[in-house]
Amino acid sequence: MPEASQTADVSTAPAPGSHPAPDADPLSSATADGPPGAADGPPATADGPPGAVNGPSGAAGGHPAVGGPRVSPEALDEHAMPYGRPGKPLAKNPFLIGLTAGMGLLTAWALAQALVTSRSVIVLVVVAMFLALGLNPAVEALQRRRLARRWAISIVFGAVILFFVLFGLAIVPPVSQEAASFISAVPGYTQELLSNPTLKELDSDYQILTRIGDYITSGGLAQTVAGGLVGAGAVVFNAFFSGVTLLVLTLYFLGSLPSIKDYLFRLVPSSRRERARGLGDEIISGIGGYVAGNLLISVIAGVVTWVFLAFAGVEYALALALVVAVTDLIPLVGATIGAVLVSGVALLQSVTLGIVCAIFFLVYQQVENYLVYPRVMKRSVDVAPAVTVIAALFGGALLGIVGALLAIPVAAAIALIIREVVIPRQARL
Repeated sequence: MPEASQTADVSTAPAPGSHPAPDADPLSSATADGPPGAADGPPATADGPPGAVNGPSGAAGGHPAVGGPRVSPEALDEHAMPYGRPGKPLAKNPFLIGLTAGMGLLTAWALAQALVTSRSVIVLVVVAMFLALGLNPAVEALQRRRLARRWAISIVFGAVILFFVLFGLAIVPPVSQEAASFISAVPGYTQELLSNPTLKELDSDYQILTRIGDYITSGGLAQTVAGGLVGAGAVVFNAFFSGVTLLVLTLYFLGSLPSIKDYLFRLVPSSRRERARGLGDEIISGIGGYVAGNLLISVIAGVVTWVFLAFAGVEYALALALVVAVTDLIPLVGATIGAVLVSGVALLQSVTLGIVCAIFFLVYQQVENYLVYPRVMKRSVDVAPAVTVIAALFGGALLGIVGALLAIPVAAAIALIIREVVIPRQARL
């Protein structure tokens, strides 16, 4: 019967506050027929809260008992986050916005300073890349004659090094000879100055020679000359180091130009890669054609000038012809600069010879502008004359002679992008 069974269950339960015997089974001491810990409620413990045996969850060993109390989310958060819940994000905090803006400005300023500091290196890299693009057509022409690219690069680069060697051999001896003759003629110039009556009168009034002698004996002249020699040596060393670095970079770019192009085209999304490759190849071929054509025009100008100067009997004909070839690389004003320099040197030898040289350069520049330049550049770049002048002016203002050299192919590349990309897109809108 129900009452009898309930009475029997209550009689067998331990009294409140009592402990089971050491030999007794804890589970059997709770109830006779029911589950453990289910006799009129949870079993009491000596030191723990009701319904718990040595654990916070109401079970032995800390395991939750069946039907025991559940742990609240707040308690779980307290155990998982001992320092409390994080607050709202500070995205709209004015202090954080100002700090982020300040850090952005400092980062931009640091990047600008780094670009200004490394300007010379950037210029060397850009010039080397343009030279590699200019020499690449010659390399590809040799490759079409069944030469390996390695041997084609060796031949073209050997020709470039030979040009620089010839330029140095043609320029250094005349300059050193003129410097030696000037130094040997200094005593004679000094005697002529001392015997000049006007200088004697000025010396008697203002003691010019006495002050010059004091300046020389005091060591001021020696310090000035030493400082000038050190500065000139530094300039020469920097120019030599920059030239060697430029040659090495050009060689590396020329050897790895196909792999560089493939790597850059892989950065373009695959849906636009084919069109980007077509435009890129067109730009690269245009830049290479311009650089190669400009080099060819300069070589022609140097050879023609050398033949004329040698026939006319001008001293240092080879050195002056190389000067004309180098200055002819500069757009717009390069040919004029070379003509003025050569005509001035010839004028020092003879007035008639100087006039003849001036007439020769005037005629040759017309031939070059209207016959040589259009034929050589017909497959390289297509830039309007006004754009050419404006690009050369901007390039010269930004990077000097190097900027003027690179401005025209860059303008041609921009014009190609505008013609093939921007204008068709605007037409579809």
